[in-house]
Amino acid sequence: MPNHRFFEVDVPIHNAANPDLRGLHVFTGEADSPTTALRRAHEVYDAALTAHTAGLEIPGKQPDSWGARGLRPGWALEWPAAKAGPWRNPVSTQ
Repeated sequence: MPNHRFFEVDVPIHNAANPDLRGLHVFTGEADSPTTALRRAHEVYDAALTAHTAGLEIPGKQPDSWGARGLRPGWALEWPAAKAGPWRNPVSTQ
């Protein structure tokens, strides 16, 4: 994909039953901008939640590498606080 690079979208989450329990849901995939990365992360999450709610299998990774694995029912994603930036490999030495 020309002009596409890997992005990471970090979305704060909290447990709906106990808002003191907090975390971060991380999405990764190819995009041409942080705005596109945020949109794609939200789209794959919505598709996963819709499938889960309907009792269907959660869709796998899309051709652009976006996907939503590890869906956590009972946890709310705080999309307005989501941040997108270049993906940094956590095992890279650079």
